[in-house]
Amino acid sequence: MTKGQVEARLSEAISKFEIEHMGRGPEKIRTIIFNDLIIIRLKGFLSTSEKNLAQTKEGIDLVKRLRTALFEGSRDRLEETVKSVLDVNIVSTYSDVSTKTGEKIIAIVVDRDIEKHINMQEDILKGHRPVKL
Repeated sequence: MTKGQVEARLSEAISKFEIEHMGRGPEKIRTIIFNDLIIIRLKGFLSTSEKNLAQTKEGIDLVKRLRTALFEGSRDRLEETVKSVLDVNIVSTYSDVSTKTGEKIIAIVVDRDIEKHINMQEDILKGHRPVKL
């Protein structure tokens, strides 16, 4: 599987997770793998009610607290979702929400360099011998 295919599978799995565990899925999602880091950017995931609440400072704080509580409560399921696509151990998981742009960023640190592993697998499939360092 190529890096792009792995990123696409992660995006699909995370989008499904968002629908099932957070109440709605994003309008757009993009996953980027960089070394041992997975970054997921979700756009358009706030409900109309959350957007309306976010018009005041108190509302912004409420939406952020609610989304943080939802994330923390389902962190284990999110990590299992990632592990259903990639055979990795999760080191740490972070998330933040922008009520201004309606975006959410999830950052996941894993125990190995995924990018390097994918590249090695692609080289093997192409019949290239890995270079010893």
